[in-house]
Amino acid sequence: MTNNMDFTTLIQNRYSCRAFDPKPVEQEIIDRILEAGRIAPTAVNKQPVHVWAVTDAATLAAIQDVTRSNYGAPVLLVVGCRPADAWVRRYDGKNGAEVDASIVATYLMLAAENEGLATLWVGSFDPAGLAALLPGTDGYDLVAMINVGYPAPTSAPSPQHTRRVPMEEFVTYKK
Repeated sequence: MTNNMDFTTLIQNRYSCRAFDPKPVEQEIIDRILEAGRIAPTAVNKQPVHVWAVTDAATLAAIQDVTRSNYGAPVLLVVGCRPADAWVRRYDGKNGAEVDASIVATYLMLAAENEGLATLWVGSFDPAGLAALLPGTDGYDLVAMINVGYPAPTSAPSPQHTRRVPMEEFVTYKK
């Protein structure tokens, strides 16, 4: 059963979960989350992004050697990008691969929240160590690890979750 909600509620409710229930995530839910990432927009639709979906207990245990930010999630989605396949901005040569990977990762997180799951975007990891644990990472920059699973009963947003800069500091209008 899908736990659909309106978008504003979804983005307000999503928080960085640091305590996961060990309950496995159903494959059909994982598939729906991955489909959301697959159809996420990328620059000029080049799609220079790949996702490694890790549910294998031995690999999840080994990943603890490349990051401290695991928290017992039963699913790990690793998002990588291939700069050689990405759109490049002609004005300054900026490669869009990492932006594309970030868009895909965001879609994965929001889709998981929509399914009633919790997530944590992990940026603090050893990319070479992680690549050694995953097949087919040659040519990819590993951008994000997304922990996915059911939140533990004790899980709660951090006190900083609702702290935001005021709108006047966030946006500048030119009318």
